[in-house]
Amino acid sequence: MPDSSALIGSWRMDTWTRTSITTGETTDALGPSPIGYIAYHRDGRMMATVFRRDRLPSRGEGWTESEKAQLFDDMLAYVASYTLEEDRVVHHVDASWNPNWQGMLSRPFTLKGDRLIISGAPGIDPTTGEEVVYRMEFTKA
Repeated sequence: MPDSSALIGSWRMDTWTRTSITTGETTDALGPSPIGYIAYHRDGRMMATVFRRDRLPSRGEGWTESEKAQLFDDMLAYVASYTLEEDRVVHHVDASWNPNWQGMLSRPFTLKGDRLIISGAPGIDPTTGEEVVYRMEFTKA
């Protein structure tokens, strides 16, 4: 089993792209420069939260149903335990903004100094239902 010590800490998201399996087109998953962090703790727990930078602006009155759906689609959040298996980090998801992610998410990763890249595992885009491969790049916070 790999040594997890280099993974421990908080990582600020720099980019998050999605590549369509069908078309090969690469686009930003939550727009350019998403705001987010992933954190790995020594006790084997982790958490991830990411938001689209240009979300709907704050306002005094309540949100419409359509606006609530947009706010939901403009974020990601989950909590999990994690294990390492060779070049993969496996998130054992306890709870998520997307209930389809309950269970196990296995993701290839690389660490290069203060850079963490999680990429290579196909998945289903929860907004479009399309099969994609995500690439997330982080800098140690």
